[in-house]
Amino acid sequence: MTPPFRAPRAGAVNAPSPRQGPAAAARPGTPATPSPEARAALAWLHGARFLTTASKLDQLPAGDLPEIAFVGRSNAGKSSAINRLTQQKRLAFASRTPGRTQHINLFDLGPRDAPEARLADLPGYGYAAVERAAKLRWQEVMAQYLELRRALHGVVLLADSRLGLTDLDRRLLALVAPRVANGEVRLLVLLTKVDKLNRNDAQKALREAGEALGELGTDAADIGVSTFSALSGQGLADVAEALRSWVPAAAPGAAPPPAEAEAEAEGEGKGEGEGEATP
Repeated sequence: MTPPFRAPRAGAVNAPSPRQGPAAAARPGTPATPSPEARAALAWLHGARFLTTASKLDQLPAGDLPEIAFVGRSNAGKSSAINRLTQQKRLAFASRTPGRTQHINLFDLGPRDAPEARLADLPGYGYAAVERAAKLRWQEVMAQYLELRRALHGVVLLADSRLGLTDLDRRLLALVAPRVANGEVRLLVLLTKVDKLNRNDAQKALREAGEALGELGTDAADIGVSTFSALSGQGLADVAEALRSWVPAAAPGAAPPPAEAEAEAEGEGKGEGEGEATP
């Protein structure tokens, strides 16, 4: 399954066809009937369960299970998107005070005795009420995770469709851009809260985000952008199928991947500047 927009080459973003994705084929509030593949992907995500929480990279488990990281500004709808995708009301916790969730939370996916992948819920960024010291600390942790975490397999960046990609979103994209460009990390941008836009405005938001992401595209890159609504379910099936395609299903009876020692170079020249360098 291919997200509605793709950016296979630098400066090139394909427009959606009438057959591709919710932004092209469905009106807000009327999600399409899921395909068998999408239903299987949704069932896979529904099995997500909490594994651990960490405030530093060296507290995360070692190993090579693929991790799909969810990132975004505070109030972009990240927790709501995770909960809707996994069909669980409180898997991802949304703080009553935006910007106060300051841990990386990991959730296993796949069979309990042999998980196939993990979701990583990273702290929201950009909330002004958070004190500067806390902002700088989390900017450094997020920069290290995106640049160094070997298990990182894909990034889902959530942006409010009414605002588009902000300067902070673009700074975050710059951190992971080299790994996206060489195909090491996949990227999907979700334009959230699309139920609050009419069809023309949703198409405009999709087009503008696609043009911005075209700058990151290479022959090796896997980049997509889609509209999404946790409230109406628009984009739900397509996004689930895209994420499932990032992680091939394990063969029946296959053993879980062996753990590998992971050298996390925490604090070695990362985040040494100020808030301007990272989101």
